[in-house]
Parts: sequence; structure tokens; C-alpha cells
Amino acid sequence: MADDPVDGHPLVLESVHKGFGRGASRTAALRGLDVTVRLGTITGVLGPDGAGKTTLMRLSAGLLLPDAGRVRVFGRDTRGAADIQQGIGYMPQRFGLYEDLTVQENLDLYADLQGLPATARQQRFAELLRLTALGPFGRRRAGALSGGMKQKLGLACALLRAPRLLLLDEPTVGVDPISRRELWSIIRGLREQQVTVLVSTAYLDEAELCDDVLLLHQGELRAQRPPAEFGAAMTGRCFVVRADGVSRRQLQARLHGRDGVVDALVQSEGVRVVIDAVAPPRVDGEDWAPAPPRFEDAFVAMLRGEAPQERRAAAVPVDPPVHAGGDEAPVIVVESLRRTFGDFVAVKDVTFSVRRGEVFGLLGANGAGKSTTFRMLCGLLPPTAGTLRVAGADLGRGRAAARARIGYVSQRFALYDNLSVAQNLAFFAATYGLDRRRRAQRQAWALEGFDLSSYADANCSALPLGFKQRLALACALLHEPSILFLDEPTSGVDPLARREFWQRINGLAEAGVTVMVTTHFMEEAEYCDRLVLMSLGEILAYGSPVEIRASARTPDLPDPTMDDAFVGLIQAHEAQLRRAA
Repeated sequence: MADDPVDGHPLVLESVHKGFGRGASRTAALRGLDVTVRLGTITGVLGPDGAGKTTLMRLSAGLLLPDAGRVRVFGRDTRGAADIQQGIGYMPQRFGLYEDLTVQENLDLYADLQGLPATARQQRFAELLRLTALGPFGRRRAGALSGGMKQKLGLACALLRAPRLLLLDEPTVGVDPISRRELWSIIRGLREQQVTVLVSTAYLDEAELCDDVLLLHQGELRAQRPPAEFGAAMTGRCFVVRADGVSRRQLQARLHGRDGVVDALVQSEGVRVVIDAVAPPRVDGEDWAPAPPRFEDAFVAMLRGEAPQERRAAAVPVDPPVHAGGDEAPVIVVESLRRTFGDFVAVKDVTFSVRRGEVFGLLGANGAGKSTTFRMLCGLLPPTAGTLRVAGADLGRGRAAARARIGYVSQRFALYDNLSVAQNLAFFAATYGLDRRRRAQRQAWALEGFDLSSYADANCSALPLGFKQRLALACALLHEPSILFLDEPTSGVDPLARREFWQRINGLAEAGVTVMVTTHFMEEAEYCDRLVLMSLGEILAYGSPVEIRASARTPDLPDPTMDDAFVGLIQAHEAQLRRAA
């Protein structure tokens, strides 16, 4: 392919329009998009669900053609250049690894598909296995890899032909913080080789690792500039607010509806607030401390005012039933919990408890044992040893009684895509054994309270991801559970939808519902009252977010973030085990 970038730019989109469907049902995915990506840079693509991020990626890869306008890759129009993909590497959201094949067999297959010459393969394989640290795992089945290792293998397959333009569509979704750092180390290293990278992401902190950011909304480009310039515009508009005698969740609810407040986010120190002017709308009894602006603040401020009416309405928490108080005995008790699979010990003598109305986090790297622990708590997997009591019932003997008190939102939203929203609600209401009268009441509650009425007859498969999330939570709450289990519920969901979700969760906790959550978003760990951090089946840390971060404090890192604490504690534990071995 001729190396003829337009004015030195490897990717240029000029007045690009792209839509899907026909007639009245046609949807505009991109509207008059003008984008220029500079040579040798990392450009981030951000925006809420439906913004057009994946469509932009597929147009740039030559997999789609624009309805109007031009897409030029290294100076060549994608309409007429049959070999344009020779210089492009593309990793879609759901990269097609073959889980029954080994790491090496996947590399061999993609080398065949991409026409990599046999003479160049061994050297290229060795380079990529070293780059991704997958060398020792060449004979391991892809299905047996951790989430982070799978993403590294997908990246290696996309890099086989040493592309000059690399397109990555949300490559870190569902990946733990350690693996995310490793992936970004690889991506940033490619920049030094003059590889141009276009990467979409749902993690706003990743935007700050980019040279340039494209902010898309409703198919249009709202802004393109370096991430620091986004944050600079928020100077004087960001605060951490505290109030004596008021819980963080109550304070957030109070601030969220106040005139002049754009964003109110629960953090371990208080509530982080973004305002629309430099004069804070404070009231007596509140302490407003200035906070340094972040890219995330600018993202929310720019898009929240443009959000559709249904999104703004859905931000109000649903009022759940209040459960009777009684004593303060823990509602979840885990004592010396152990789970083995053959000779492998997945969970090693874990002990903790969870109080009523508490938001409790279960964190860990991929393979730490948190999912196994979570499944045992939900009654989906029996323990090998130890005691599990949920809602007063011993899961070893009274699993059915405990399940009646539990709501569960699975990692992949266990909804039925070929059923409508109303049919999914009817199915789950019947599954929970609600009588006909109560079933009708709770279905009406779900449609109204979660703002799903306009989608009642739409198939679940056609819903935006944020609305699928609303429906999954509504289904889990139909039988009014006192305990709610959330297994990575916001994976792949855009930042605005995540905020809506957590406003609902905070409302549930304030009403006395106990919430247990696993997540790879470290800012969500800050929402928790307490949490445990697991590594290799063991608990490394147990306490509040403030206590967890304090345990990771060092002279070189006096004020660690939750992400810093997660990475530091796990890496120190793994290093200790290696020394002991």
C-alpha cells in the first residue's frame, strides 16, 4: 500500500454520514463527521451508548462504507482501495478467539487468515509473545486464559502484520486494573514505533493516557482536543462536599437535585460535585472543598445537559420497599469458606460479614477467586468447606429459603433477547412465584419506575445496553429482595448509564437493601461502605475504601488511589508468594 498520508495524517474522515435500517426505522449512526487522526498518536474515542463509536471504528477499518462523505486511510479512499486493510490492525469489541485452540494455534490461524508469509511468522510470533508476556502460555487453551490474557492474545492477533494503523474497540472492557495497565503499557509502547492507534473506551481514566480525544454524542463530534484541555475548562467547578450527621448517599441525593449541580458522585471522602458555574450552591452545614478537575468532570458536564429526556428522568432512584430493621446482626456471614476443583484451591478459608443496608464490594484480579466466592454466596455453587449464611439461612441446608430473599444481576444480563421487555418482566415475575395480582403490580412498578414503558413491546435484543441494564435490575427486584447481588453489572456500560445505575443502588441501600457487588471499575469501589480485596483465593485487605487505600500507602505513593491500592497490594502479595516458592 502506498504510504501517502493526507497532510501527514493516516486517517481522515470528511463529512461522513452513516445510517442503518430503511424508511421510518432508519437510524443515523454518524452525522457529518469530520475527524483527523495524527501520525504516531494515540487517539481516544469516547461517548455514551449509541454515540457512533463502533461505527467509526468499522468505517476506519474499511468494513463499512459511508453513505456520504469520504474516509481516507493513508491518503486512499476506502471506497476504491481493495488492499487498504493490509496496513490496518483491528480488534473489535468481541474479538473472535477460538477457545478450544491454544494460544499458538490461534496465532497460527490468524496468520493464515491475514496472509502472513511463512518466513516471517516465527520471528513475529516470538516478538508478540514477548510483548504480551504470553510466551509461557503458548500451549494453553484460549478458553482457560484469564480475561486480561484473552485480551492480550486478541491484541497480538491484531498486530500480526505489524500494522501502521491499529483500531481497538473497547479492548479493556471486563479486564481487571492490573491487566488494564499491562495492556496500556503495550499500547503506549506502539506509539514509539510510530504506530497510530485509535482506541474507544468506557473507562474515562484511560482518556487521560491518550494524546487526543474524540468526544462523540448522537453521531456527532462534540469536541476533539488533548485530554488536559478538557479538564482545564472545569477549573473552579469541582468540589468534594461533606456534611456532619449525613451519610454520603443521603448527601448525594440532596445535592443531585439542587439547581446548579451538574454531577454528584459518592466517594469515600464525601461527594464529588461538579457545578455549572464558579459559585457553589452550598447550604448551611456543608463543607465544600475545591478539588482538581478531571477529564471525567468535563465529559459529564458536556454530555449530561444534552442527554435525552428519558435518561435524565431515569436518574431519579426507584423507591424500593423498606425492610424492617430489627437487630444489627450481619445478613451475610462467611466463615472459613473454601472451594476446590480437584487439586486446585480456588477459595482459601475466606471469612467476612456484611451488614444490613450496606454496599459491600468484592474485588480482585481475574482468577482471584471472587467469582467463585460470589457464586457460592448466591447458592449457585456449593462450598467444599466452611459456613455460608445469607438472610439467616444456612446455604448448606436451606438454599431455597435464602434464594427467596435474593435478587441477582449477572455479569452478562441473563435476559431473553427474543422476548419483549414486558415478556421478560412477566417471565421473571412468574419465576419468583408472584400471584397474578402482585405480578401485575410489580410489572407496572418496573415499567414506570425504570422508565421502560416506551420500550415495553420492544425485543430485548434491540435495547441499548444502558436500558438492558435497567431491565436486568428491574427483573431482579420484582420479588422485593432484601439482598441484591451484582456481578460486574456495569461492564461495557457508558459512564452516564453507570451513574444512573449507582443512583438507584444508593437508593436501595438507603432503604435497607443489602448490596454485594463485584466490579473492575475502581471508582465504583469507592461507592462501597466496605470491601474485600482478593488475590489467588485469599483476602489481602478488608475494610472501608479509606482503610484499603491507607494500607497501600508508601513513601513513594503517599496518597494512593483505589486503583493504586488494588495493583500495589496484589503485586506485593504475588511477589511474596514467588519468594516463598
